[in-house]
Amino acid sequence: MSKLITISVLPHQQNDLNYILNLTLEKEKLRKSQITDWRIRKRSIDARRKPIKINLQLELWMQGEKRPTIPPFIPQNVATAQEIAIIGAGPAGLYAALRAVEAGLKPVVFERGKDVRERRRDLAAINKDQLVNPESNYCFGEGGAGTYSDGKLYTRSKKRGNVLKALEWFVHFGADEDILVDAHPHIGTNKLPKIITAMREAIIANGGEVHFNSKLTDLKIVNNAVKAIEINAEIWHQFNNVILATGHSARDIFYLLHRKNIKIEAKPFAIGVRVEHQQELIDHIQYHGNDNNPYLPPASYALVEQVDGLPVYSFCMCPGGIIAPCATQQEEVVTNGWSPSKRNNPYANSGIVVSVTPKDLPDYTADDPFVCLNFQKEVEQRCWEAGEKTQKVPAQRMIDFVEGKISTDFPKTSYQPGVVAADLNEVLPSILATRLRKAFVAFGKKMNGYYTNQAVLHAPESRTSSPVSIPRNPETLEHIEIKGLYPCGEGAGYAGGIISAAIDGINCIDAIKKNKFP
Repeated sequence: MSKLITISVLPHQQNDLNYILNLTLEKEKLRKSQITDWRIRKRSIDARRKPIKINLQLELWMQGEKRPTIPPFIPQNVATAQEIAIIGAGPAGLYAALRAVEAGLKPVVFERGKDVRERRRDLAAINKDQLVNPESNYCFGEGGAGTYSDGKLYTRSKKRGNVLKALEWFVHFGADEDILVDAHPHIGTNKLPKIITAMREAIIANGGEVHFNSKLTDLKIVNNAVKAIEINAEIWHQFNNVILATGHSARDIFYLLHRKNIKIEAKPFAIGVRVEHQQELIDHIQYHGNDNNPYLPPASYALVEQVDGLPVYSFCMCPGGIIAPCATQQEEVVTNGWSPSKRNNPYANSGIVVSVTPKDLPDYTADDPFVCLNFQKEVEQRCWEAGEKTQKVPAQRMIDFVEGKISTDFPKTSYQPGVVAADLNEVLPSILATRLRKAFVAFGKKMNGYYTNQAVLHAPESRTSSPVSIPRNPETLEHIEIKGLYPCGEGAGYAGGIISAAIDGINCIDAIKKNKFP
């Protein structure tokens, strides 16, 4: 059995493999001849105090032991196998399809948007011409929201499934092996499209199918079981097993299920603003002035504060990143953040959001599944109106927001469509604005220098997670009322990021295999 050892080194020593191995052997009082192989298993930065250290976990194989080499992806030819419909080609849908190919089932993927390359034109149209294609944008299209919104692979969940397997698949299809080691792995928006394309090509090469511009518009339910799906309001396909992996922004799917009397529920979510600082300021704060160290990456942060009974916290923090327009319809604005693989842009941005439950909202009734969704839509539309009814966003400097002053000018922002000066205290509902004001002051006490008028608030950050859940049986993973319907990933309320969504896709295929084709 391999041996795990933890050591700490200085930043400039983290790539000196001989030093790392010798330090580990010295700590464990071992000789080099006693081991047959070794690797760095985990790497993280400890910047809580000076000197900043790099914590490493090493795995050693001793004499008589052999390092296992198991191929991460073992496909079968499934061209003539039992077909499974997968709705959505985001991380949940793609990983479900890859797992189906491994399990001997034929995945037939239907994606409403375009392939990963064609999506770029629609993203350019949002940024440059402020035109939103409701079927192809930052949220819809091959790879889902994660493809063009950062590619962070960190997940806090250890119970949902095999995190390492999900990461190994990314490496198999082209990601850097560092993601297997880093505590907060990140691929980068510039690298993800090629990886997503390789996944799709593997699905097709092994007998699966992937269809773009193919939107689910209806379901045929007979005796509380799925029998067929309608695509693009014209073509029906017979399927008895359907994985619904449509993402957190596919509102039409929630409306479709509700129309079909298929149970859905309102669920807690978070909403607020996206805050942008200069990256050099965040580096200076987090690295205690040691921010010119070339061996340290652009710094990130994580903040949380209980304010008037509700959590306010940082979400999807992007070092060296860019704020992007992520609306999925006209007459709304939405922000999100992303970083390239090197995280070398001069800005740091993060969502700062208020966690709300259905009961926190003024229009709450127990039987309304859309109370959180309607609140989300209201905020997005109010911000669109305040942003001159374009993809510009209402914005305010941080201290100006807390003091209720409209900002008269702004530092340069990474948000390409542009900003419009507004008092976000008037634009945002008070349940959000009141708590955000108090949170920023508190965050300034936790991170000296964070509370500054050089930081700009962009509103809103509203697509943190789905405001609706699709309930399923915890044993079979089928919808609690409909056999053969498998709610999956973020859109159903069972994931909170790329890796957890990918794992949920794998789990749904495993459930189908167990339930239907043992």
